[in-house]
Amino acid sequence: MIKALFLVPLLLMLCSCEQAVDQPTDISNEPDWTLMGFSKVDSLNPILRPQANQIFTCPLSQSSLAWEAKNVLNPAAVVKDDQIYLMYRAQDENMTSRLGLAVSNDGLHFQKQPQPVFFPQADSMQVYEWPGGVEDPRIVESEEGQYILTYTAYDGNTARLCLATSKDLITWTKHGLVLNQQKYRDTWSKAGAIVCRREGQRLIATKLQGKYWMYFGDTDIFMATSHDLIHWQVLENEENGKMVSVLNPRPGRFDSRLVEPGPYALLTEAGILLIYNGSNAANLNDPELPKFTYAAGQALFDKQQPYKLLDRTENYFIHPDKPYEKVGEVNEVCFVEGLVYFKNAWYLYYGTADSKIAVAVNYP
Repeated sequence: MIKALFLVPLLLMLCSCEQAVDQPTDISNEPDWTLMGFSKVDSLNPILRPQANQIFTCPLSQSSLAWEAKNVLNPAAVVKDDQIYLMYRAQDENMTSRLGLAVSNDGLHFQKQPQPVFFPQADSMQVYEWPGGVEDPRIVESEEGQYILTYTAYDGNTARLCLATSKDLITWTKHGLVLNQQKYRDTWSKAGAIVCRREGQRLIATKLQGKYWMYFGDTDIFMATSHDLIHWQVLENEENGKMVSVLNPRPGRFDSRLVEPGPYALLTEAGILLIYNGSNAANLNDPELPKFTYAAGQALFDKQQPYKLLDRTENYFIHPDKPYEKVGEVNEVCFVEGLVYFKNAWYLYYGTADSKIAVAVNYP
């Protein structure tokens, strides 16, 4: 079972120099199935910022542009060859999004690749990805070691949840819309979090009851299932044919406006742990947070019935309280999306104010 771990003789042997950290959130009242005790690395955050000197020739506009000059945000993370690979969303001055890649030996200091590794181009997905771009990645591995990427294609009007695969995190094959049934092709959808298990530092997509499962959505949270990680079927109510909502906003709470999956969903002894993002509504909200604040909570689902909610945290475990989290492209945002287990610690990567990227660490 995942236990809430927080000791503050922090910053152990994970980097060669000590880094100042924030105090972990008080978790004394949270259930023991949660993954808590994350501390923001204050001395380094934000760990990734936009750069105007990263130049890329767009295959669609045929122009050279600073592809991450405006914002960097909302990263996925995966451990490969004992390094952390951070796949992050980057926006140019026209607000088109592409996915960049940064690599770290310690989980704190990253070296960016000069070119994006995933972007709109003249292919079958252009109609869905241009001019808005590709956004908000989440990554897990298959049993065979293939990387499964869920991402959002945005044509400027509608967001659509999509999927791609890679063997090396550099070269990707696009597989199209996750919600590929005709009735859903023009439905707003995003944020695909596939259920996986942890084996060492690997996070492996795992079948339950003979299927892979995915949580998705950015109003309520819905589900889809697959037999091959490529083709997905939306979980529907047999009576009315509508998507089944498995997690809803709660009036009066930090998640009163919407809920949206964070990283993958993690299989634990207690059940399926889903870290999720919540937004505070304009009214009937948490009065201690500014309206529209993004903060993160946690939910537990049944392993035998992954659509069955077992428990849910009463409050958020991370929220905007630093200047770079409170002011930016979108104010008051901590949006969690990358989570890895690396050298005996959990590293949580998140977008701050839709402008930069930060890290919080759960040290044993």
